[in-house]
Amino acid sequence: MPELTGTQKKHLRGLAHGLEPMVRVGQKGLTEEVEREVDRTLARHELVKVKLAGDRDERRRLAGELARGLEAELVGTIGTIAILFRRNPDPKERKIRLP
Repeated sequence: MPELTGTQKKHLRGLAHGLEPMVRVGQKGLTEEVEREVDRTLARHELVKVKLAGDRDERRRLAGELARGLEAELVGTIGTIAILFRRNPDPKERKIRLP
């Protein structure tokens, strides 16, 4: 997936504003089960908020690792929340239009 522009990321952060975190990464960290759940959620919704545990550096590391592992784009982080986006490969199934 081509890297998103600043305008596109800003648009996606705006869309994510009203969303609740759909997946939580707890004390056990980034398990296979958590990755599968985020993957399924991205496939359904394209845009997802993930609540991360740990200090700032740990949350940043987890968010980057999750995005890379799922071939998603890290749109932004706000406190303990990471916003991930992965465009549906089927144009007919896409829910989000990017500017």
